[in-house]
Amino acid sequence: MPLLIGISLAIVVMFLSYLTTIARAFFRRRPDQPGEAAAFEWHMFVPCRDEEVVIGATVDELRRSFGQAHVWVIDDDSDDATAEVVTGRATGDAMVHLVQRRRPLARTGKGDALNAAYQQLNDFLPAGCDRSRVIVCVVDADGQMADDALDHVAGAAVFGDPQVGAAQISVRMRNRDERLPRPAKGRVANALSRYLVRMQDIEFRTSICAMQALRTKTRSVGLGGNGQFTRLTVLDAIADQAGQPWHGALLEDFELGVHVLLTGYEVRFVADTHVSQEGLTDVKRLFTQRTRWSQGNVQCISYLPQIVRSPHFTSGAVLEAGYYLLLPFIQMVGLFLWPTLLVLTVSGMLQLPVGLGELLANSWWLLALFFLMSVVPFAMWGPIYRAKCEPASGRWRSIGWGLGLWLYTYYMYVSVTRAFIRLALRRRGWAKTRRNAENLTIGLTAKEA
Repeated sequence: MPLLIGISLAIVVMFLSYLTTIARAFFRRRPDQPGEAAAFEWHMFVPCRDEEVVIGATVDELRRSFGQAHVWVIDDDSDDATAEVVTGRATGDAMVHLVQRRRPLARTGKGDALNAAYQQLNDFLPAGCDRSRVIVCVVDADGQMADDALDHVAGAAVFGDPQVGAAQISVRMRNRDERLPRPAKGRVANALSRYLVRMQDIEFRTSICAMQALRTKTRSVGLGGNGQFTRLTVLDAIADQAGQPWHGALLEDFELGVHVLLTGYEVRFVADTHVSQEGLTDVKRLFTQRTRWSQGNVQCISYLPQIVRSPHFTSGAVLEAGYYLLLPFIQMVGLFLWPTLLVLTVSGMLQLPVGLGELLANSWWLLALFFLMSVVPFAMWGPIYRAKCEPASGRWRSIGWGLGLWLYTYYMYVSVTRAFIRLALRRRGWAKTRRNAENLTIGLTAKEA
């Protein structure tokens, strides 16, 4: 029992220290200063596998918002009409390109798909062009960037600084205020869907932004899979060192960020612009996505020795990266530790020679401590989200959002467990998360059948 208490206390202190640090960085963040997008050449990489339901709108929106940007759609041997949709647009628009992959070389991971686009871009660019002015952006097949996104990442503190090799913009859920048609899923299921989307929006726009604010201070900003920008010369440098820019981890975005930092370049987080995507509306697909993220996180721990030895990582960056990479293991410890402590504590209290009423009266401080240590660190993001992102919402609603986020975060114990099971079974395949429209179509088809 004393050993378990000691381990739990160490985990709690570490977590609360990290939480305090990211919250402080979040509130002290300075506004971004935009630059001129025309100073750079832009190429959008959009990896796709069976994205017929969304890719047309995505390409149209990218071309409408960023007329100076080339759009490279990577069809990873889709079974649907993804390639046909893109070909139809490429026929009438020289700025739209299709990168066609075929099995058995296709469907081997998002990193391989992006590497294929990188090779085709190299063939496309004229010899002697200034590759330091060429910026590659990765956008999800359902991603829509704010109209000012390129100006923000072209700022003097981002790609205007030659030492900056990559940047990540903030992410938000486009469907956070949408209501599904009631016949689609039913009242309770629709309420659950709206709850899940709102929690994802809070997660990305508060705690993840806070983590990136801290990483800005420690110079260890991480890249995400949607809305990431990388200078082409940096991709070249990574390819020279490691054979290709993107690699095989299921968290290929974070892996790329590590490689950027290992080459000696810096990564910036740009919070004042955004890319929007669809929030997932059901638990099954959320678990699929987050399991892939957790497994990719575990895979990337192999980079920890290089991070520790690298002269390009500050001591703060090593600590932050180490905590992030070890987090799945800490979560697995907590999965067994917290229930064990709860059972032992309750069993010990029940053996005391007092009645249940007196026992509860004397144990109020334990409940208060549990609330302070377990609930508040997550629930606080609800009011913060209201203050920073949704000022028109009510105070009580924000408190409800915060309590909902506390319950939502328990998904991590399911996803991290599934991730370790997949690793134990040597299952490393990239599991695609179906889009909402695709999922709804499948559900309606099954109901009609």
